Amino acid sequence: MDGNVEDDEPMYVISIAARLVGMHQQTLRYYERAGLIEPKRTGGNIRMYSNTDIQRIRQAQRLVDELGVNLAGVDIILRMSEQIRALQEELAATRAELDKLRSTRLPAPYRATGMRHEG
Repeated sequence: MDGNVEDDEPMYVISIAARLVGMHQQTLRYYERAGLIEPKRTGGNIRMYSNTDIQRIRQAQRLVDELGVNLAGVDIILRMSEQIRALQEELAATRAELDKLRSTRLPAPYRATGMRHEG
C-alpha cells in the first residue's frame, strides 16, 4: 500500500464530518434517516464517515441550498447520478475493449469467388 486512503474508507466521526461540511450533527443524522447517506458503524455503534460520504453530503447540501430541491428529490438525483457514472464507466470499458479488438483484428480469410475451373 502506498499510504493513500481509499475514498470509501470510514475515517471521520460525526463531529468531524459535521464540521467538514458545515452542518449540525443532527442534520447528518436526518440525512441518514432519509437514506441519503449510510455511514459505517464501529463495533461500539459509532458513525464513521468516509470521503465519499462527505462528497455525497456536499452534493446534497448544494441541491438543497442552491436549487431548493427537497430531500426526496435529492435522493433521486444522487441515485441517478451514480447510475450515470456507472454507465459511463461501463461504456468507457466497452469502448476500450472494442478498440483493443479492432487493433488486433486478423485479416479476412481468403474466399473463393465461386467460379469453377473447367478443364
